[in-house]
Amino acid sequence: MPNLKIVLALSTLLIFSCSKAPEIGDDEKIAKAESMLAQMDAQEVYVSDAVRTHHRKIKQELDFNNKADYAAAERGFIATMEKTEILNANGMPAYDIGAFDFIQGEAPDSVNPSLWRQGELTAKHGLFKVMDGIYQVRNFDLSNISFIRGESGWIVVDPLISKEPARAAYELVKRELGDFPVSAVIYTHSHADHFGGVRGLISEEDVANGVKIIAPLNFTLETVSESILAGNQMTRRASYMFGSLLPRSPTGSVGVGLGPAISSGGMGMIAPSDEITHTGQKMTVDGIEFEFLLALGAEAPSEFMFYLPQFKAFCQAEIINHTLHNLYTPRGAKVRDGRIWSKYIDEAIVMFADKTEVSFGSHHWPTWGQEKIVDFWSGQRDLYRFIHDQTLRLANHGYTMHEIPELLNMPDGIAKSFANRDYYGTLSHNSKAQYQLYFGYFDGNPANLDPLSPVDEGKKFVEYMGGAEKVIAKAQGDFDKGEFRFAATALNHVIFAQPDNKQAADLLAKTYQQLAYMAESGSWRNFYLSAAVELQNGIIDLPTPKAGGPDLVKAVPLDLFFDTMAVKLDANKAKNKNWRFNFELTDTGEKALMIVSNGTLHHRMNASDENANATIKMTRAALDLLSLKQKTFRELSKEGMASYEGNPLALRSFFGMLDDFEFWFEIVRP
Repeated sequence: MPNLKIVLALSTLLIFSCSKAPEIGDDEKIAKAESMLAQMDAQEVYVSDAVRTHHRKIKQELDFNNKADYAAAERGFIATMEKTEILNANGMPAYDIGAFDFIQGEAPDSVNPSLWRQGELTAKHGLFKVMDGIYQVRNFDLSNISFIRGESGWIVVDPLISKEPARAAYELVKRELGDFPVSAVIYTHSHADHFGGVRGLISEEDVANGVKIIAPLNFTLETVSESILAGNQMTRRASYMFGSLLPRSPTGSVGVGLGPAISSGGMGMIAPSDEITHTGQKMTVDGIEFEFLLALGAEAPSEFMFYLPQFKAFCQAEIINHTLHNLYTPRGAKVRDGRIWSKYIDEAIVMFADKTEVSFGSHHWPTWGQEKIVDFWSGQRDLYRFIHDQTLRLANHGYTMHEIPELLNMPDGIAKSFANRDYYGTLSHNSKAQYQLYFGYFDGNPANLDPLSPVDEGKKFVEYMGGAEKVIAKAQGDFDKGEFRFAATALNHVIFAQPDNKQAADLLAKTYQQLAYMAESGSWRNFYLSAAVELQNGIIDLPTPKAGGPDLVKAVPLDLFFDTMAVKLDANKAKNKNWRFNFELTDTGEKALMIVSNGTLHHRMNASDENANATIKMTRAALDLLSLKQKTFRELSKEGMASYEGNPLALRSFFGMLDDFEFWFEIVRP
């Protein structure tokens, strides 16, 4: 029976809003949702002839008899956990390593056979030997955790998303390989699946006693800065992308392509003790020599790869993967530059390919043998360069964002390699990302310069078509012919014109299911199926994810804290206010002047105004407690951690104008 537990790790891969597992008081809501999803999962599955035809085409295009990846994914297996559930301190699941064990054998009609293959490979869990001295624990989370044997202990690379899976992985290593301490931790980049579980391995006391934490340039700032201003939107969309509300089953999530799923344990961060500042930088860590290659601003704002001369081994981090990655992530983030990404891979080829015998990464399985490594790296390099350059070539011929993906024809030398398939990113949305990188959302056609809102456009569309019934009838015809993409477009107009139209919602949900069954991308599949769930059931009543955890809140610079506050200011409430507030952190000496003007909030660091409406003083610890909503300003004042001078009404009024964002907002309805 497939695992139907809801994974409440509603997160981005940059900064996770859900820092804690669901609490005991949330059990009833979770159980009710699980029961509903179990009932849905048990329903009879309809798979159209169009989906089956699509799958037959995929089987003809790709060499499914090539089992080299299976051999690589299984190579060096040592052991796994007997109990598949990893529990948090409350006894609730943080992760289930066996949740995807059902992915075996021939792909069912409800899953793209190429994605099924990828899901089967990424579902393999346990401790694996990469080579003497290098080991990985895979599928204890979305990412891998790697262990390099130093002179005195383990150098741990990328300690997963949350502490419970990281600790479980370490316990497995100790059980099978010996009880050695952690001598150093390496964060390859600034996404949370590569640092969030560090507290399952070490503490600040360990760092004070000499355990190094090594990270790329600007790591601490980048862990929070990319998504702190837009985290609520990103996190809600991530619940779709990672299939957080889907059963793990042949009609639900079969993984996300990059890995199986995200854990929902306790996430934290301990600040690095050492930053790598330039390519070619060398460092000896617990007797092991490292040579680093910085890869800033490609897959992550702060990232590096590294070479281990002693082992002739290369850590590719998340720059090189057994999938096409995202140049734009559907959960939302700034687009990434395929040209820069490909250059970093080529730099790795020039610097290290001729002396590397094994290449291992933050996701998926290693590659052994110099010839295979060069082929793998070169294909990944060519993949990102092709998408970037051919998108711009066609754009310069006058084609637009939505036309270009239909015209791109990936060379067989790239496309027929399973490592370059659309399991996570897709050629379609990555091409649109490169267009947006240079030209933005507007395609130059003035009809698209100032369109109506989705609701108003939906109403006009339905009106022009002669009513919702006619739209639904035509959409049913397209559905029956397997023309799902425009059926979804037309029905979406009906839903935004008439949100309560059950007939349209049911047909659109069925349409999304067929698109999901076709999808080679795990994230696309999860998006379609999540949309279908909410169309049929509405937004499921579940706990709201907690605000960012203490470690991440502490990492937010004061300057960025005020930018975040400015985003929360309701301009309609503040439009007639002209206030100035002095702000001071009494323990760090940091000061700022806050200026409210015409519905906007500005701040000037290291400034003050003697005529300000009020002056606020508190410690940094008090600010963190306030941000985490663990204390109110009044409580902090009573405890002597905060104070104010001046007009209390202005101050109270200002804080009353700051929005609290509703997490469970509508996506598929207005």
